[in-house]
Amino acid sequence: MENSPSLSRRRFAGLSLAASAAAVLPATRARAAAPAVEVLETKIISPQANYYHGWPTLTRTEKGELIVVWSGRREAHVCPFGTVEMMTSRDDGASWTFPRTIHDGPIDDRDAGVLETANGILIVTTFTSLAYAPMVAEGGSKAKDPAWLALHHRIADEETREGELGCWCFRSTDGGLSFSGRIDTIVNSPHGPCQLADGRLLYAGKELWTEEKRIGVSVSPDDGGTWEWLAEIPTRDGDAAKDYHELHAVQCASGKIVVQIRNHNEANKGETLQSESTDGGKTWTTPHPIGVWGLPSHLVRLSDGRLLMTYGHRRKPFGNQARFSSDEGATWSEPVEISGDGIGGDLGYPSTIELGDGRFVSIWYEKLADSPMAQLRQATWRLVS
Repeated sequence: MENSPSLSRRRFAGLSLAASAAAVLPATRARAAAPAVEVLETKIISPQANYYHGWPTLTRTEKGELIVVWSGRREAHVCPFGTVEMMTSRDDGASWTFPRTIHDGPIDDRDAGVLETANGILIVTTFTSLAYAPMVAEGGSKAKDPAWLALHHRIADEETREGELGCWCFRSTDGGLSFSGRIDTIVNSPHGPCQLADGRLLYAGKELWTEEKRIGVSVSPDDGGTWEWLAEIPTRDGDAAKDYHELHAVQCASGKIVVQIRNHNEANKGETLQSESTDGGKTWTTPHPIGVWGLPSHLVRLSDGRLLMTYGHRRKPFGNQARFSSDEGATWSEPVEISGDGIGGDLGYPSTIELGDGRFVSIWYEKLADSPMAQLRQATWRLVS
């Protein structure tokens, strides 16, 4: 919803959840044909080829600026060096400002999400990780690497270091010039929260560092200043919460909320699952497959009311795909290829915004054949009528 170019704050405030909710049905009807697409340009936008760039999110602000955030200054997919980075474009992605570090915590800062709220507050999300820690332990592959050890020992005490694990957001009230300290969001997912028509931020995600590791939604009534747990999303028979990862949500014109889930159960690993809520996120349907192989999803409601999902495709053709829904997620079109020239599976996490002239911009990360480090890649594309 935050990416719709025609959704002014006045119109946003006037939306009402009283609209009749669409029926919540699994996507079992025949698919619409894939719309014809023209990819106008594909390019690398990261200016620091010596760093590994991971898991970006793109948004478009009320002023028309594009903002992309990601985990940067990295050495590898798993390492201790990750920071939260940001770039801005004021010409629809034709050029970008030099990267700026929003946050560099004492341990690894990973996937970054971003949105601008209806009140103009910029929200950037991330989570912290010690996945690299076994590599610096005795006998690990980086146990004698001075840089890895130096960063790991920013905090000397192991218990204190583990206390840095969490799911966080940062708020900016000045368009990204400055940001708050860390705020606990309870859950995490790569692309962050969405905003509902009633003004709440709804964050569909996963508890990462709790014993339960619940899948569900937290909400913020104050533009990300505080967060509280709202509801759990159920699991299918035979699945467990450990099977579900990296959710993203969008609210439809009717008020229905659609959440998609990266799925790693044994029955259909790698397929996207979907759950819906028609009561503002209080209750959710049991997740169901929608016939899409790929992960994870980024969802956006377009200016014409359709939903757009973009996702990484980590098998041949390696790349990124998109699908459209004209019935609020009940069915999804055949895939549209945004990119299909990848050399392997270390790519994806695309997010997409709609420009005011009918074009779309998608940004993802990708390990390229001619670069030892993953880079940020951007495609500008349009539908062909």
